[in-house]
Amino acid sequence: MKKLIFFAACLSFSAIAFAQNTIKPAEAGVTYGKTVTADNALNTEDLNKTLSADSVYTGKITGTVVEVCKKKGCFMKLSQTNGTPIMVQFTNYEYFMPQNIVGKTVVVEGKAKLKETSVERLKHYAADAGKAKEEIAMINTPKKDIAIMADGVLVIK
Repeated sequence: MKKLIFFAACLSFSAIAFAQNTIKPAEAGVTYGKTVTADNALNTEDLNKTLSADSVYTGKITGTVVEVCKKKGCFMKLSQTNGTPIMVQFTNYEYFMPQNIVGKTVVVEGKAKLKETSVERLKHYAADAGKAKEEIAMINTPKKDIAIMADGVLVIK
């Protein structure tokens, strides 16, 4: 009897842990993290203009997702017209993105700033994104770009 109760308890905890690790698929209207609305969001071009005058922007940014962390959705990247994607990470890793968010238009709310990313960190991101070892080995200079720490993400379409 004790074994049966122990087994049932373990099974219950496993089910709870598994349920917490599931991520809702990206569909229009789905929010991750803090609830976000689409009003007053800057596009990535306007964000660049704002950051050329100020070093930090706090608010909403809209863009198209071009990449997501393949391991567990711990980061995503938004496209820009200049071809350099914007790195988006999530406050305290409180939530993660589904793999099907690539190609979706989103609004992220949080803090954007210009930052320099070290070679070590760039290689880590490339490995998480599933890049080939040869491609990772070619990373040898730090990169200045926009980084966003998002409190919430809303899928628009």
